[in-house]
Amino acid sequence: MELPVRSPEAAVGRKTSYKIETKNLAYKSSNLYDEFKWGFLQSYFKKPTKFILNDVSCEAHPGDLTAVAGPSGAGKTTLLDILAGNISSSKVSGHVLINNHPIDTKQLRRLAGYVTQDDALFPSLTVKETLMYSAFLRLRCSRKEAVNRVKVLVNELGLDSVSSSRVGEGSNHGISGGERRRVSIGVELVHDPSVILIDEPTSGLDSNSAFGVISLLKSMAINRGKTIVLTIHQPGFRILELLDRLVLLSNGFVLHNGSLRSLEHRLKVSGHCIPPRVNVLEFAIDVMNTLIIQTPKTSIHTIKNHEEHEEHEKQEKDSDFPYPNTRLQEVTILSKRFFKNIFRTKQLFLTRIIQSILSGLILGTIFVNMSKNESKLALQARLGFFAFSLTFLLSSSTEGLPIFLQERRILMRETSRGAYRVSSYVISNTLIFLPFLLMIGVLYTIPVYWLVGLRSKVDGFFYFGLIVWMVILMSNSFTACFSALVPNFIMGTSVISGLMGCFFLFSGYFIAKDSIPKYWVFMHYMSLFKYPFECFMINEYGGDEGKNVCVEMEGKSCRMYGDEFLKQQEIMETQKWTAKSLKSGNVTSIQNRRLKTLLWSLKTPLERASKDASLRALRRRQADRAEPQVRFKPASKSGVYMRLKTPVEKGS
Repeated sequence: MELPVRSPEAAVGRKTSYKIETKNLAYKSSNLYDEFKWGFLQSYFKKPTKFILNDVSCEAHPGDLTAVAGPSGAGKTTLLDILAGNISSSKVSGHVLINNHPIDTKQLRRLAGYVTQDDALFPSLTVKETLMYSAFLRLRCSRKEAVNRVKVLVNELGLDSVSSSRVGEGSNHGISGGERRRVSIGVELVHDPSVILIDEPTSGLDSNSAFGVISLLKSMAINRGKTIVLTIHQPGFRILELLDRLVLLSNGFVLHNGSLRSLEHRLKVSGHCIPPRVNVLEFAIDVMNTLIIQTPKTSIHTIKNHEEHEEHEKQEKDSDFPYPNTRLQEVTILSKRFFKNIFRTKQLFLTRIIQSILSGLILGTIFVNMSKNESKLALQARLGFFAFSLTFLLSSSTEGLPIFLQERRILMRETSRGAYRVSSYVISNTLIFLPFLLMIGVLYTIPVYWLVGLRSKVDGFFYFGLIVWMVILMSNSFTACFSALVPNFIMGTSVISGLMGCFFLFSGYFIAKDSIPKYWVFMHYMSLFKYPFECFMINEYGGDEGKNVCVEMEGKSCRMYGDEFLKQQEIMETQKWTAKSLKSGNVTSIQNRRLKTLLWSLKTPLERASKDASLRALRRRQADRAEPQVRFKPASKSGVYMRLKTPVEKGS
C-alpha cells in the first residue's frame, strides 16, 4: 500500500531514509526550586530530583515498526517527546542522532510527524475538511494537487464512508474512536513525513480497530521506507507479530532493545518458561525485575564533535525556516477554517444572539423612558444603566473560553511543526470575530437605546452602537489573551472574573479618581470600564444639546445641566473620540499581548505539557513501587536467581 502524498523530492527519486538513535539519554524531573535560587530556603523546600529516563540507548531503522513498551510510568511518552523535539535539548543529557549526526530540534519538528495520545481536532469540521485544511497549510503545491492528495489519503486511511461526517467530541455524535485516531494520523501524514512518532495509537480502541491502525502503520513502513516509532501498552498477539523492533522500558531504564525473538531468547536463557496463551511482552513485563538492564557502550566514532554541533545548532537558530504559504495565504486559509468553526458552534452562536436580544429588552423595560425624569435619582439610575451595561458586555464573552482553550492545543501542534505563523492566527481570529461581534452589538443596541430613551439623535445612536461593539471586541480579545495563559476553564473564569471586578471597582463609578490612593491610581487608567463609561456620558450629556439637558431639578428650576455635570466629573467633550481611540488602543494592545503570550507559550512547544505528563507518570511509578526494585541475574539453568548488590551495599 503506497502513501498518496508525495513530496517534491519524491518526484525525482526516493525520499531520504532516516535512522534514529539515542545514546545514553537521561532526563530528570524538575521543579520551581531547580530553576530559581531560593537561598537558605532551598535546602528546606527543594525536593530530590528523579530520573524519568536514565541511560537510554536505542535505535529505530527505516522500514521498521519500532515499539516502545513498558508499564505505566516507565518513561515511554517522555522518550517520544524528546525524539519529537518537544523537550528542550538543554534539559536532556546524552545524544539523539539521525543518520549518525546530532539532531536539531527545529529541523526534526519539520521532518517528523508527531501524533499525541490526545486527539486534538476540531469537532465541528468534517473528516475531509480536517485533512484538507491541514494539506493547504503544510503543502507547497497548488490547491488542485492538495485536493487530490487528500482524496487518496482518505482512501488509504479507510475513511471514505465517514469523509463527510463531522469529527465530533464527547457528547457530540461524531465518528468512532478508531476513525478519529486515523484522522489524527492522517493530519500528520498529509505532508508525507519521513519520520512518524505516535503515542499510544491503540489506546481506547477495540482489538479490531487497534489491529487496523497498526497494520496501516506497518504497510507505510514497508512500502515507503518510513521510520515509525510508537508507544504501546498491552498489545495482542496479532499486533506483536507486526512489530519489527521492541524497546522495553522500566523505571526509565532500557531492559531490552531488539526483536521479539531476542527477548524471548533472553527469557528462556534466564530460566523462564512462557505460559501458553500469554504473549512474550506481557510475560516480560511481569518478570522484568529479573532482567538485567542493558547498557551498551557508546561508540565515540558515531557521534560528531559536540562543539561543531553546538555551532551548527546556533546557525540554525539564527536562520529562518521557510513557511509553506505567504502570510496573506495563511490568513485566508485560517479565516475560512475559523469561520466554519464559529458558524457551526450553534450553542455559542445562538446563545450569544438570544442573550443580546433578551438583555436589551429586559434592561430597556427596566430603565424605560428615563429621559422624562429629571430628578437626581434619574441621573443615578442612568449612570447605573451605563455601568450595568458595561458589566454585562465585558463579562458576556467568558463562555468562549473553552473554545479558545481547545484551539490552543491545535495551535501549539501546528505552529510547532511550521504550518503557519502565530501572527496569522491572531489576525484571522480577529477578522472573523469582527462581523460576528458587530451583529451581537447591534442586536443589543437597537432595543435598549430607544426603550431607555437616550439621546434622540441618529448620530448618538450610531456612536452608542460603536462603543458597544468596541467593548464586546475588547472583552473577546481579553478572554482570548488569557486563554493562552491559564491551563483550564475553571482557573480562566476565576482570573478573568477577578480582574473584571477590579477594573469595575477602579472605573470611577464607585469612587472618584481623586479619592483613590496614589498607589492605586494606575488601576484607574488600566480599567477597561473607564473609557467606555466616559464615552457613554459624553454621548448623552455632551455637545450643544448637553447645555439644554437638565440632569437635576430643584423645584421648577434646573440645578445642573449636562455640560456642567461633565465638568464636575472632569470629563471634557474633546475626549469623545480620544477615549474611543484609547479603547481601540486597548483592543490592539490586548491582541499584541495575546500574540506575545502565544509566542512565549510556543517557544518550547508542548514542553510544559510533556513535563506535567512525565511528573504524573513518575508519581504513578512511585505509587506502584512499594519497595525498592531488586535486580537479579541467573545463577543456574534451574531458574534460581542471585540478588545483585546495590551500589550502596557495594560501598559498605
